[in-house]
Amino acid sequence: MSQTINIDGRNIPFQPGQTIMEAASAAGVYIPHLCHKSGYSPHGSCKLCTVQVNGRNCSACTFPAQEGQTVINNSQELSNDRRSITQMLFVEGNHFCPSCEKTGNCQLQAVAYFLKMQDDHFPLFYPQRQVDASHEQILIDHNRCIFCTLCVRASQETDGKNVFSISGRGLQKHLIINSVSGLLKDSDIELNDAAVHVCPTGAILVKHTAYQLPIGQRQYDQQPINEIALQQEREHGG
Repeated sequence: MSQTINIDGRNIPFQPGQTIMEAASAAGVYIPHLCHKSGYSPHGSCKLCTVQVNGRNCSACTFPAQEGQTVINNSQELSNDRRSITQMLFVEGNHFCPSCEKTGNCQLQAVAYFLKMQDDHFPLFYPQRQVDASHEQILIDHNRCIFCTLCVRASQETDGKNVFSISGRGLQKHLIINSVSGLLKDSDIELNDAAVHVCPTGAILVKHTAYQLPIGQRQYDQQPINEIALQQEREHGG
């Protein structure tokens, strides 16, 4: 007899060792997220996947599924909180979607649409962050980094390198590059590295590819993020 958790009134089976996120995704239940990606160690940094487990707020991507759990994923309170978190991510960086070449392929933008975010709500910080265009093929716009650590985990866990890390706290938090100069061109990153292609925003971009696929024909222009995320989980075997 399989073990189950209850999510929004629906009994969801799970395997020992699975997180709530993994069990939900396998059953076709979408929980909004940005820092989670199947195949990488859970981190719980974005807090978008916060759910209520037996009345307690928990990150679904890190909290283990256990028999007897009652999980609330869809509520007005959680929706409001997730929208506020997304708004804060927008104002803490410089995310100007109409001028960003990642528009239509950006998970942050797609999550904002899914959560029906209409404006930034909070005052913009307008941080002055550097753009590292030193590498011949890869560009980093630090203005768009949301510190999800996916590039850090991808570099370590998939590429077998240690190109990226996060340093500092609060307004001083920033992505750093493991090279003597601190520039991407002096690191051992390569175009085919997973770390180059895992960013959920427009912070890490491949040069000379902008707008090859017209706006309106990109993945989130065609399908909402909940459908795409669940499809990707199925393809990965999540």
